[in-house]
Amino acid sequence: MTLAAASTVVLLSIVAAMAGGHAASRVTRPVTGSALTGGPDPARVTPTSDPTLAYLASPAGPGHLQPGSDPSVLPAPILIADEGNNRLIIVDAQGRIRWSFPRPGDLRPGQTFAIPDDAFFTPDGRYIIATQEDDFTISIIDIATERIVGHYGHPGVPGMGPGYVFNPDDAMVLPNGDILTADIKNCRLLVVPPGGTAPSHVYGLSTNSCFHDPPQRWGSPNGAFPLHNGDYLVTEIDGDWVDELNLNGTVVWSTHPPGVAYPSDTNEIGPDRYLTVDYSSPGQVVIFNRAGAALWRYVPSTPSAGLDHPSLALPLPNGDIILNDDHNDRIIVIDPRSNRIVWQYGHTGVPGSTPGYLHIPDGIDVLPPFSLLVSHARSMGLPPN
Repeated sequence: MTLAAASTVVLLSIVAAMAGGHAASRVTRPVTGSALTGGPDPARVTPTSDPTLAYLASPAGPGHLQPGSDPSVLPAPILIADEGNNRLIIVDAQGRIRWSFPRPGDLRPGQTFAIPDDAFFTPDGRYIIATQEDDFTISIIDIATERIVGHYGHPGVPGMGPGYVFNPDDAMVLPNGDILTADIKNCRLLVVPPGGTAPSHVYGLSTNSCFHDPPQRWGSPNGAFPLHNGDYLVTEIDGDWVDELNLNGTVVWSTHPPGVAYPSDTNEIGPDRYLTVDYSSPGQVVIFNRAGAALWRYVPSTPSAGLDHPSLALPLPNGDIILNDDHNDRIIVIDPRSNRIVWQYGHTGVPGSTPGYLHIPDGIDVLPPFSLLVSHARSMGLPPN
């Protein structure tokens, strides 16, 4: 069976022997009718302390940062979902491409990899989970072999039934290997087990009528990010809402990110401190609390520093904020103390695919152990049995 035919069966052969650095993988049972077999077994996450990926090639040649960039602000290379170029790349602090996917020959016959909008490392850094929102698919990529080792969804075909999604966003690997994802236009959140052909848990009524009434309905949820207490922070586009949800289905609180028209990918950066971006033009970055009070807002000092549809911001260990400024075709780091851009990869408003250029970069993560799922691995909640 070709992979094109296998896509009608739908497999999520997920990651999970993520424990202890590069521990040996065990082979999973093949899913009947699927050409995607093998891959790691589910296991609880133990974050690695190794800040490098051994299989990244040694960098060579000059970097491609914008003038004024300070490489010291990044603790490690970054993963970029370069949506308009249909690729993932890892770029180091000097602006050198260290890894890319897919290269010629990486995709097997019948496989596709299109429109990646978000991508995150698994906690051992061996795999990447990527949502291809407008291709209605979630993919798992083995970084070392540069192969897709699992997927969920039907490429190019949206749907609501088992094995289907409609604009999946920000898929997250849970400690047991399950995947939690926001399914935007189906107005729900899904948990899909390893090897699953259908969700094991659905948060929401699975409908195309989206409005704020959690947990029965969600106003077009575009992210569910882990909190340090084991709950999840859900962002709803419709109505400008952010909600804390535990995986028993209880909503703890809801609030409006203040002054935000289109909230995107809200995440926790400290006790009662939450970071969101406004996917608008001009866009903004806001830190707020659960009462909906603004604690900080990025106000550009010059027009060239303005944002055009940013979709994700993450905190860095030094207190700076890294974000993808999608329609400005760049990744930037902002120092919130000075409200200045202190690092930039990509030419502002100039799309391209050669080194130093991006085209609608829509997702970022930092290399482990600084990545999102490493920083939250010990506290991430599991769905009820």
